[in-house]
Amino acid sequence: MNRDSSKWLVTLSVTFGTLMGAIDSSIVNVAMPQLRSAVGATVQEITWTTTGFALATVMVMPLTAFLGRLFGQKRVYLACLGLFVVGSFLCGLAWNLPSLVLFRALQGFGAGALQPTEQAILRQTFPPKEQGMAMALFSMAVMVGPAIGPTLGGYIVDNFHWSWIFFINVPVGILGFFMVARFVREPEDVLIANRLEGEKQRENLDWQGILLLCVGLAALQYLLEEGQTNDWFESAEIVVCALVAGICLVAFVIRELTAVAPVVNLRLFKDPIFASGTVLSALMFSILMASMFLLPMFMQELLGFTATQSGLALMPRTLLMLAIMPIIGRVYTRFPPQLFISVGLAITGLGVYQMSHFNLDTGTHNIIAAILMQGLGFSMMLVPLSTVALSRIPRHRLPDATGLNSLLRQIGGSIGLAMFATLLSRYGTQATAALSVHLTPTRPEVMERLAQLRGGFMARGMDFTAAQETALRMLSGLTARQGLVLAFDKLFLLAALLFLLVLPLVLFLKAPPRSDGPHETPHIDVEI
Repeated sequence: MNRDSSKWLVTLSVTFGTLMGAIDSSIVNVAMPQLRSAVGATVQEITWTTTGFALATVMVMPLTAFLGRLFGQKRVYLACLGLFVVGSFLCGLAWNLPSLVLFRALQGFGAGALQPTEQAILRQTFPPKEQGMAMALFSMAVMVGPAIGPTLGGYIVDNFHWSWIFFINVPVGILGFFMVARFVREPEDVLIANRLEGEKQRENLDWQGILLLCVGLAALQYLLEEGQTNDWFESAEIVVCALVAGICLVAFVIRELTAVAPVVNLRLFKDPIFASGTVLSALMFSILMASMFLLPMFMQELLGFTATQSGLALMPRTLLMLAIMPIIGRVYTRFPPQLFISVGLAITGLGVYQMSHFNLDTGTHNIIAAILMQGLGFSMMLVPLSTVALSRIPRHRLPDATGLNSLLRQIGGSIGLAMFATLLSRYGTQATAALSVHLTPTRPEVMERLAQLRGGFMARGMDFTAAQETALRMLSGLTARQGLVLAFDKLFLLAALLFLLVLPLVLFLKAPPRSDGPHETPHIDVEI
């Protein structure tokens, strides 16, 4: 088999796992009512199905390279894919809330290593001049998964049993497992380097680093997932999580910089290209995920879309990204990456700004026009960022770098979601209160609207008192609804401004010299 056909088989093989993991991060959201009914959980309790998955995922991501050196990169990928498939199957059989949360955590432990391992494998498989294409393929899996998850989940829930949102992973995962086993080969230089470092790790196993990392990340992710629900630092539980996360993560950094064989190689941040690319990627991902989170909520809560309808309305953005990302990957080497990122930021910001003018009369065509611009902007940003950040990392260090890159991107997205969810609640309350001030009996338009509502209810058989009370409640509900529209618009405007404010930071992005040399990644002087 020639190299050209081999690299595409490798790409197809490892993409199955990443795509399923990305889909599962969002597919469960649309099935919450069915899951609550099936396991007898409250609204608050059922959120643990997503929290458990997220906690497990972030704990595994930075440990991917450590596990790869101990057991082999390919074996770790296969083991995690197998764990994800088993967890998916068990989720479909869950009989109560604890079992569902436990099996979702198993899924998360499996999914956590899939994304960084695929990124490393693709970087090791494609030659330097095609690294942009490799990262375009990776970015497609990372972004398309959460985009199609709600649509796929809505269709399954509407037409089949809820358990099939989990069972569908089983045949796809098994196919991916056998394809990886058959077509993926670890490069000889990577195997030798991992074998040598694996022996060093076994002799100096960094148990302290593993413990500090897991506890610190679990506390941080829990804080971000549950902070809004628990009113942030008004809750003693959240305060404790913040203290534990801060202490453990600071101690973890100190430990990793002094350990003989650190479990996570933080010294990679000494490379300015990796550091600037990773930090900028995390920052932009936080704004990007927040803006993607708001629009489906707006459509479902205010425009009356079902989960399936909102997913279908967002599908043009996904299709455009599928078409544009490979093109960006192919022409990536012809222009400076800062140019792609800057133009992408501006286009995305403009698309989000258009959403700040949405109202209750907004139609699907208005939504599609705005999200198509975002899809083009996303494509122009994500491919160069993923490519630049890893451009000077030695091949045997790619799992370390991709684990850190994926982790910071995940945490950035969680921070963005937490901030915007909190602001949505706060802005909605403020806007509703401001509108309610104008609902006085002295205003003729208020009395006219109230009389219309009361007359409508009386025409349906209500007496005057009942019709008056119902009309007042409806007027209050309409006010709250309009206040929520104003809150969404304010947040869309804020997201657009944040995209533009990130633009100057692109100047700090270090870019490597272009190379069309042999199939090797340049070496950087990073202590081990």
